[in-house]
Amino acid sequence: MSADLKTVIPVQQPVLLPVEGSADLFPVRRVYCVGRNYADHAIEMGHDPSREPPFFFQKNPDNLLPAGKPFPYPPLSEDVHYEAECVIFLKQGGANIPVEKALGCIYGYAIGIDFTRRDLQAVAKKMGRPWEVAKAFEFSAPVSPIVPADELGHPASGRIWLDHNGKRVQEGDLNQMIWKVPEIIAELSKLFILAPGDVIMTGTPAGVGAVVKGDTVECGIDGIATLTVSVS
Repeated sequence: MSADLKTVIPVQQPVLLPVEGSADLFPVRRVYCVGRNYADHAIEMGHDPSREPPFFFQKNPDNLLPAGKPFPYPPLSEDVHYEAECVIFLKQGGANIPVEKALGCIYGYAIGIDFTRRDLQAVAKKMGRPWEVAKAFEFSAPVSPIVPADELGHPASGRIWLDHNGKRVQEGDLNQMIWKVPEIIAELSKLFILAPGDVIMTGTPAGVGAVVKGDTVECGIDGIATLTVSVS
């Protein structure tokens, strides 16, 4: 923006996320999420686990909560669930990205939590309404520091897990995704023009459940990252 241009309200600062082992920060553009991308989770939510076309919803960039900060329990809900997810961060984008070129778009990986107002989501589903009030609320996506793919590679497998107050409640493997990471990027790029700074949450295995104030949630993906979040 030119220095001589003035805005009618202050320009909001971009959302910047830390990169593991670096002072560099990752600027977030958009946040996409894949629904029901593990067969066991689809079953526990009462859906057919077959390979139906993927579907997507969005969170807002400022819903991302950097590691080390507590998750404030949201208002207007009495049933907020955790969902551990592998999160990918794009350095390149485009439309109609071929599957074989999709991994080249990835800057890095992290572990994150898709907190969901399950009671509000149930109402939205019953009435055929969008999910934003259940998904895109303040601080609903805690995320670990990003591990660059240049250091990590592109893991196609790896244990993903979540402990609730010290008890293991979610456990699966990245290789259990119905739609794999390159396919997610390719399919999403048919619907949206992806760009550097885009973030994609790739779905959760079975075992989702509710939290209350005072709880502690710890999650991780073996070989990538861990994340601990307190509920306040």
